Amino acid sequence: MSFVIAVPEFVTAAASDLAKIGSTISTATAAAAAPTTGVLAAGADEVSAAVTTLFGAHAQVYQALSAQAAAFHQQFVQLMSAGSGAYAAAENSSASTLSNLGIGNKGTSNLGNGNTGNANLGGGNTGDGNLGGGNRGSQNVGSGNVGSGNFGGGNVGVGNIGFGNTTNSSANTGHNVGLGNTGQNNTGFGNAGNGNMGGGNTGNGNMGFGLTGNNLVGVGGAYYATASGQFHFDGLNSGSGNIGFGNSGSNNIGFFNSGSGNIGMFNTGTNTVNPSGFNNFGFGNSGLLNNGFGNSGSLNFGTGNSGAVNSGFANSGEANTGFGNSGAGALGVNTGFWNSGAVNTGFANSGVVNTGFGNAGNFNTGNGFSTDSGGPNSGFNNTGTDVSGFNNNGTVTSGIFNKASGGSLINGYNSGLFNTGVPGPLTGPAFSGFNSGLLNTGTEIAGLFNLATLFNRSV
Repeated sequence: MSFVIAVPEFVTAAASDLAKIGSTISTATAAAAAPTTGVLAAGADEVSAAVTTLFGAHAQVYQALSAQAAAFHQQFVQLMSAGSGAYAAAENSSASTLSNLGIGNKGTSNLGNGNTGNANLGGGNTGDGNLGGGNRGSQNVGSGNVGSGNFGGGNVGVGNIGFGNTTNSSANTGHNVGLGNTGQNNTGFGNAGNGNMGGGNTGNGNMGFGLTGNNLVGVGGAYYATASGQFHFDGLNSGSGNIGFGNSGSNNIGFFNSGSGNIGMFNTGTNTVNPSGFNNFGFGNSGLLNNGFGNSGSLNFGTGNSGAVNSGFANSGEANTGFGNSGAGALGVNTGFWNSGAVNTGFANSGVVNTGFGNAGNFNTGNGFSTDSGGPNSGFNNTGTDVSGFNNNGTVTSGIFNKASGGSLINGYNSGLFNTGVPGPLTGPAFSGFNSGLLNTGTEIAGLFNLATLFNRSV
């Protein structure tokens, strides 16, 4: 086996030097042509004439050989220049191929499938330097994070550690540690506000469990107010209509809840849709009408979701079914996992409306496409527009056998399996769909078999 090493720049320089040498030789040959082929005889005798004829013949042979050598030299220079170009093209092609390792990546130095950006390790990430799947932003570690420097799953903001944490202001804040916190610099579970430490606190600077207010230390109705320097003992619970221990607010059932209408532990928030109904159900939820653990968004069913109407785990977009889906901006509607694009059915897709895995392009059916195939749908037997998956009917829909009808403006935005969108009380007659999960019927429902409506909605 032989090994050849060629540097295209050196080959190009050598070809240029050879061309200059050839030009110099051609100039010298042309200058010598007249004096060598037109030699005058030394005398009028026969010997002088014969010598002159001999020298002239040699000069003509030299000129002929020189012309052939010049032609050969020119061909050699051309071949060397072409070889340099071929080496350069091969290097560029090799660099482009080796810059990403995997299928369906867009960008450079990605390792995995379906990433868009640079130096991502995993699948379906959008941005730079992410490790894991379905992240959107930069230097996130985990699944379904949106922002930068997050560690865990389903976090939104900057520097969050845990699951389902989100900020209450701009995307440049966060730094929560724990599960289902909303705000900044919270440590614990289901806190809503800033700088809380513990669980189920609403306000700022609280330390403890189930507190409502600011700068309180304690549990529920038994706390020390650092601003006034006073102790308060209002029983096991503070507020009204609470059942359990350490609750503050109203009509909570369980332990260390703040807000209103929560059932479980360390939940915060209030049902603004139906104030007389229940709100969050589970553990460490902050937000509106969540069911499960550590959800900071709205209408989620599962664990660590910071978006809205998600079913599953660590989803930070909207209307996703699965885990680690961050969606494209506010839009999600993915069915599967590790999708940072939108309306995908499968996994590790960073494009939109793909059916398969590892696609950074759009409207593709299959695996590893970084280009766009057109539209308006991908998958099989779908009707409508912007639909992926199988046997779906509507608009902006992913999954299998989902359908929506009856809305005067929009019918669709379903993900998951066998969901049916019909107008509901939350949105009125204009919208039909916005469901995720399995076998739900209505609008804005996440989870399984319409259980979400039984847990926390009487609307």
